[in-house]
Amino acid sequence: MAKHEKMFLKNYESKASKYLNDKEKASNLLKKAMKKADKKTIGDAWENLQLLFHIFGDWTSGKYRAIPVKSILMIIGGILYFVSPIDAITDFIPVAGLLDDATIIGLVFRQVSSDLTLYKEWKQKDFLQE
Repeated sequence: MAKHEKMFLKNYESKASKYLNDKEKASNLLKKAMKKADKKTIGDAWENLQLLFHIFGDWTSGKYRAIPVKSILMIIGGILYFVSPIDAITDFIPVAGLLDDATIIGLVFRQVSSDLTLYKEWKQKDFLQE
């Protein structure tokens, strides 16, 4: 990951704290991100992005809170980066902007992978109990 991308992500992580205790704001961010996500244009990052959406949605609703605040801040920061039309490489440059978003989503995914593994295990147990 390039130095400028780390800097931009750090900036978005600091903005993410505004979403921690504001359920409506968090819900609106998630809706905006889901609307922007397009399987055809983000390719391999699609599944990672969907998992980040799910954990953020379950965290926002209060269904799942077994994740460190630092990890949820990184997830929110990655989603903020994804929805922002102006990030390290603007989304107005079609292919390059989406590749940049996919790179950031991949970074977030790798940084919180152990938390995502625990979430998937919880989700599986929750599904089986229903």
